Amino acid sequence: MKKNIVLFVLFILPIVAYLFFASGVNSFTRLPTVTKGIPELAEWESLNKEKVTLTGKITILGFSGSEILKNRGNLFNLNEKIYQRYHTFKDLQFVMICPLGTEDDVRSILDALDEFTDVSQWHFVFTTPENIQAYYNQLHLKGKLDQYAGTSNVYIVDKARDLRGRKDKKDYKEGYNTFHPSELSNEMLDDFKIILYEYRAALKKNHNATKQLLKE
Repeated sequence: MKKNIVLFVLFILPIVAYLFFASGVNSFTRLPTVTKGIPELAEWESLNKEKVTLTGKITILGFSGSEILKNRGNLFNLNEKIYQRYHTFKDLQFVMICPLGTEDDVRSILDALDEFTDVSQWHFVFTTPENIQAYYNQLHLKGKLDQYAGTSNVYIVDKARDLRGRKDKKDYKEGYNTFHPSELSNEMLDDFKIILYEYRAALKKNHNATKQLLKE
C-alpha cells in the first residue's frame, strides 16, 4: 500500500498537476476588451516634442493629474514593478497624459528615474484639464478622474487601441492602481503577461504561415 502511495506521489501527481496548470493557462490566453477602439491622442505637445501615438504599440496609459509631483511615488512603483522589467520590448510604451503647467515637475521626476532607469519609453503629453476630461470620458470607464484631472490607475491598451482588462463581475478590473505595489506585481503583471503572450503567439502563427506560403 505504501509503495503504491509513493509511486502515485512521484509519478502520477506531477502529471495531474501539469495538466491542471496547462489547462488553466490555455483558458486565460486572451485578456478581455473593456473598451474597443479608444481615440488616438490628439496633437498634444509632448515633453520632448515628439509625436506620441497609440496605434501599433502596446501602451500603458495613465493620467497624472496636476499633483504629479506629490504623487510621484505612484510612477516610481510602476517603474519598478513593470517598466524596468519590460521596457526593452520595442513595441511597448508608457504614456502619461498631464495637465499643462506640470512640465517642470515631470522633468524633475524623469531626472530622478534616469539615475537608475533607461527612461526612453516613458512619454508625457500635455493639454488642458478640460481636454483630459473629455478624452477620459471617451474611454467609457467606471472609474473617474479626480479634481486634479488625474487618477492613480493605469490602463493596458493594445496595438489596435482596445483597452483591455477583466470583465468578470466578481473580478472586474479596467485599470491597475499604481499606489499599491502589490496590485502591480500581481493583477497587472499577470494581465500584462497575457497581452505579451497574445502577441508572441500571433507572431509565431504569422511566421509559420509565411513559411508555409514560401513552400507552396
